[in-house]
Amino acid sequence: MRRLVSETTLRPRQLILPMFVAEGAAQPRPISSMPGVVQHTRESLRKAAVDAVRAGVGGLMIFGVPQTRDATGSGATDEHGILNVALRDLRAELGDDTVLMADTCLDEFTDHGHCGVLDADGRVDNDATLRVYAEMGVAQAEAGAHMLGPSGMMDGQVGAIREALDDAGHQDTAILAYSAKYASAFYGPFREAVDSQLKGDRKTYQQDPGNAREALREIELDVAEGADAVMIKPALAYLDILRAAAEVSPVPVAAYNISGEYAMVEAAAANGWLDRERTILEVLTSIRRAGADMILTYWAAEAAAWLD
Repeated sequence: MRRLVSETTLRPRQLILPMFVAEGAAQPRPISSMPGVVQHTRESLRKAAVDAVRAGVGGLMIFGVPQTRDATGSGATDEHGILNVALRDLRAELGDDTVLMADTCLDEFTDHGHCGVLDADGRVDNDATLRVYAEMGVAQAEAGAHMLGPSGMMDGQVGAIREALDDAGHQDTAILAYSAKYASAFYGPFREAVDSQLKGDRKTYQQDPGNAREALREIELDVAEGADAVMIKPALAYLDILRAAAEVSPVPVAAYNISGEYAMVEAAAANGWLDRERTILEVLTSIRRAGADMILTYWAAEAAAWLD
């Protein structure tokens, strides 16, 4: 009877698994702050991706970890760069069995760790970055991505990528816009996961945690520029933003259950303070209840197996 009258459902198809692939890795590398998550080799990425798809997850979001970085993040646009190579691997392995997504951002590829190229004064140059994002988006589409995830919070990024995709004949490649990405303290473990070179912060282009109306304006702008779905990131500390977005967005809304949120639950469960499975499912259900149509979570494959 409880199942019959439950108001909020959580299904495997609503879960997206973020995955990391490291250039030159001989074996998977554990990420100390994210127990159970690794930097994959190309081969282990393929195997884990197949397992996740068999478990029923709705999509995979791929992040590349290069061996070398430079000021402009040139590895992001190089067809032989680790992310583009991994996308080709997965598209060849999986075809259209899942939605293959790519992180369309420069932070993993720059030697300064910022999400864009810098000007002479060391500030992120928004317009110069858009030109690189456009090239990066086309490269990812040609490598096999079904959906791109521009996460750099540059003004105009969705429009620039959409125009470039259309001009290159990739009209069917979708865009999941990180419309409200906050300057959060919860990103720490992710920065270990991608070997981030960042010194300082990203407050000049990510959103102020105290701002709500700004998120709704960003969603409106991204939809007008051609976003097929929008993202709220982080999830747990911004459930109010997620609810507000779900109420106004004309396109599907995603939420990213990020690394710091994952790490907190894993640490508490490892100490015996929380029932791990119940807590994970409660966290994911809360994100769905707040309005997310889909959830990026490092528990996606495991939770999908529980739910199937």
